[in-house]
Amino acid sequence: MGREKIRIIPLGGLGEIGKNILVLEYQDKILVIDAGLMFPEEEMLGIDLVLPDYSYLKENARKILGLILTHGHEDHVGALPYLLKEINVPVFGTRLTLGLVKVKLMEFGLTNVTLKEVKPGEKLLSLGPFKIDFLRVNHSIPDGVGLAIQTPLGTIIHSGDFKFDQTPINGQKTDYGKFAQYGNKGVLLLLSDSTNSEVPGVTLPEKVVGETLTEIITSAKGRVIVVSFASHLHRIQQVFDVASKSSRKVAISGRSMRENIAIASELGFLKFSKDILVDIYKIDQFNEEKLVILCTGSQGEPLSALSRMATGEHRQIEIKSGDTVIIAATPIPGNEKSVSRIIDRLFRCGADVFYESVSGVHVSGHGGQEELKLMLNLTKPKYFIPIHGEYRHLKHHADLALQVGLPQENIFILENGDVFELSQSGAIKKKPIRAGIVYVDGLSVGDVGEVVLRDRQQLSQDGILIVVVGIDTKSGEILSGPDLISRGFVYTRQSKDLLAEAKEKVIARIEKSAKEKALEWPVLKSEIRDILTHFFYQKTKRHPMILPIVVEI
Repeated sequence: MGREKIRIIPLGGLGEIGKNILVLEYQDKILVIDAGLMFPEEEMLGIDLVLPDYSYLKENARKILGLILTHGHEDHVGALPYLLKEINVPVFGTRLTLGLVKVKLMEFGLTNVTLKEVKPGEKLLSLGPFKIDFLRVNHSIPDGVGLAIQTPLGTIIHSGDFKFDQTPINGQKTDYGKFAQYGNKGVLLLLSDSTNSEVPGVTLPEKVVGETLTEIITSAKGRVIVVSFASHLHRIQQVFDVASKSSRKVAISGRSMRENIAIASELGFLKFSKDILVDIYKIDQFNEEKLVILCTGSQGEPLSALSRMATGEHRQIEIKSGDTVIIAATPIPGNEKSVSRIIDRLFRCGADVFYESVSGVHVSGHGGQEELKLMLNLTKPKYFIPIHGEYRHLKHHADLALQVGLPQENIFILENGDVFELSQSGAIKKKPIRAGIVYVDGLSVGDVGEVVLRDRQQLSQDGILIVVVGIDTKSGEILSGPDLISRGFVYTRQSKDLLAEAKEKVIARIEKSAKEKALEWPVLKSEIRDILTHFFYQKTKRHPMILPIVVEI
């Protein structure tokens, strides 16, 4: 018994917002919690999605008992199709979560994955040495859960993404009683959401947004366009409710929005009269003051419905004077500039625009500092690890744990790949494992690495200069060129003198090598690159990518 150990290994979600995935390991049995993705930052040029490096799971696939999902947001389930292409494990989640996941898996042709529905408050799920209790939590998507995982060494609580909403839209509150019950019995470790650990007080209830939406929509004189995450079903429910009360029809734009509304209404998580919906292609048949349009694009995505509306590229809708646009979401870190540009365009088009920083049309789905303290006080853990957040969020959450009385030596701030080991003799951090990033670029997964990204960044900043020269392999005489082709560096016509001088330096280098009978092509290419890099930096203070092409004739 004394040698028994539990290992907790975060493969993503720590020191960042997104790609949440956590490994819980006891002896040779593994439980995986969530498998999320992250959206690319601005400097990740051409990248579509960012996945966690799950090579540890591939190497230990035979040990995995199952994959548990806390809720249906992309940062918790988005990597599932990529992971399940590599390993075959059963997936457990609540009804709505699995409903959203099923559609995602079908898009990838994954029809043989075992999906098992769980219900909070009912029978515990037994997987090898683990018994899992699913605890209802409030979040910005219905059917979210926290986890109480009973292990041979004690109970581990995973909060999921949560807040304590006293007046939830669906009437289902976070299960205070269950969290407190486990706290009274004894919790070995708490892993808790840190997203809002910098925010004082408590997060406002979702119903506050409903009141604001009612005020804006009922007073609008023309069309109302509500922009939201397609997964924010509580927000979408309130839009339907307000539209119904104000006798407006609702049209939907954006594939993910249409799919999520269809799934959620089919499963009973969205309730509205079917005759309130109108086809986006038939909105011209209705008075503008009787329309609400629900669409995607709250993060300023260039191909989203909102972006295409603002730039006049949407097939059915173009923003115009008299429109009211409500952006009912907050920008994900890194997307602030894109969202600001969209808001500017909307104002230029003549629309009245309401967004979080000026109108209160959004509240967070994550608990503020007082709610995080309450979770700590309810569960009374022996050890604490803050999860889900950038490093500063984890640090602030650790400070909150200190405030409620946890000893400093029992609070651990981890990074992706860290191995945290619990045993009867205590808790320690062991040597980390590999836990990096996998980029999705089009149909390519993992083919693009840091070197390719650096090349793309260099090309985007300073451009490229291609040098093409034909050389006699025997004499070393230049038979053609050198031709200098510039793209994104300098405009050829305006920089004739600069390029002519660069050309002379290339000729001089080749003639010198020929004279010394040292015409080794790889060396010559390298020398041409070095000479031109130094020359152009002296003249322009820029570092274009130099690509020498030597044709042997």
